[in-house]
Amino acid sequence: MITFLKSLQAWNNRTKQNLADFKAIFIHEVEELDGDILPLQAALQQSNYAMLDDFKVMIISIQETDNYLEIKTGLFYSGLIAGCSCADDPTPMNSQAEFCECLFKIDKESAQVDIQLIQD
Repeated sequence: MITFLKSLQAWNNRTKQNLADFKAIFIHEVEELDGDILPLQAALQQSNYAMLDDFKVMIISIQETDNYLEIKTGLFYSGLIAGCSCADDPTPMNSQAEFCECLFKIDKESAQVDIQLIQD
């Protein structure tokens, strides 16, 4: 179970002047997650293997409902086009830029987070 207690606390204590504080805390909590928790592999468009150890987060929008804080994010990461792994395979393993959008729903009571891939 993933919880973003610091993000929820920052949201509850925010003013118009410190919304940037909430955003910084939320981004930090997301970037501290293990990449395999995020739907990076499922979102690949340019490659076939997601590199899970280095990704960056951009907040697109924030919406508050009665029960949830919903943060639409963009995730920037890299993927590899893996060759056949043969000893004589000349194909270099080049990384490709990848991007996906995810919705982070933070339960306002428990701070538990649900992460959903947004697919067009």
